[in-house]
Amino acid sequence: MTHSTPLLLTVRHPADSLAVVTVTGELDVESAPALRTKALDLIGQGSPHVILDMAPVEFCDSSGLNALIAIVHQARAHDGSLSLAGPPAQLARLLDMTGVGDLMPVHPGVAEAVAQVVAESAPSGEGPEG
Repeated sequence: MTHSTPLLLTVRHPADSLAVVTVTGELDVESAPALRTKALDLIGQGSPHVILDMAPVEFCDSSGLNALIAIVHQARAHDGSLSLAGPPAQLARLLDMTGVGDLMPVHPGVAEAVAQVVAESAPSGEGPEG
């Protein structure tokens, strides 16, 4: 019997078509489907741009990486994006070693990720003041 930390997903919407999901706990074979389902639901409900705040993630295995791959493909299919913010060192190494980090932007924090997504999703010729 394992003593894994349960996964907690907290969602906020800092801008139109953008959802920030704070991922807390362990992302493994038991919990990865919940993250995948939540992110795909958000994309389907009109938030095609998803930022995962990974700073509170304590552990991530290949199931978690597979969930990230599925989310990025679904986001792109809806003209959206997946970005990661603040992955801990272990997760950052895993993303680099597997190449999964090449599929999505990885930012040091949520604020940087939100700023980039908002800038990139603004209609051409319009800035934040647009």
